[in-house]
Amino acid sequence: MALNCVANGKLLHSKIFDNMWIQPAAGDAGGAVGAAYATWHIHDKQPRTPVKCSDAMSGSYLGPEFTDKEARRALDAKGAKYRYYDQFDDLTRDVADILADGKLVGWVQGRMEFGPRSLGCRSILGDARNAEMQKKMNLKIKYREGFRPFAPSVMEEHATDYFDLPCPSPYMLIVTPIQESRKNPLPPGYHELPLMQRLYHLRSDLPAITHVD
Repeated sequence: MALNCVANGKLLHSKIFDNMWIQPAAGDAGGAVGAAYATWHIHDKQPRTPVKCSDAMSGSYLGPEFTDKEARRALDAKGAKYRYYDQFDDLTRDVADILADGKLVGWVQGRMEFGPRSLGCRSILGDARNAEMQKKMNLKIKYREGFRPFAPSVMEEHATDYFDLPCPSPYMLIVTPIQESRKNPLPPGYHELPLMQRLYHLRSDLPAITHVD
């Protein structure tokens, strides 16, 4: 239930709660967290006291990580071409150029995320401004239906420049509208158009992450 991002967005905007925090692995994997909390509460008799919108998980980066040596070994085993960067700024500059050129980047860093969302440590990156990006990622990379949406990533201090988002969403578990200023007008008769034509209409200046609804 808590992985239903549309429902989460509606709950957030309803303002029926003072604060809302969603555990990022709120599926089968999160059963381990529930078991630990149950033991803590029942066996150790600790109180179930909510805290104010505090993300004590700090990103939920709890999985394995890999050294440069392990990465090289994996690349060499596949005969992959690669270049080692001494400076992180040089790497990010080249990655930004690749993304701006309409290409995709597989990004691996640090520890793997706990939960179903890729949060910047095991991610496929693309330019949200590119009108072909949604279709390219779905059909050529993920091999799934072309209409499936993608989650955007943006610096927290700029989130409200793009989205109607009243609080941070560090785990990509909230669907929220984009700002009206970023939307494009709908053409006459839009709602009577076939689904596929509506799907690929450029609804904003961020077409890859602005879904049909």
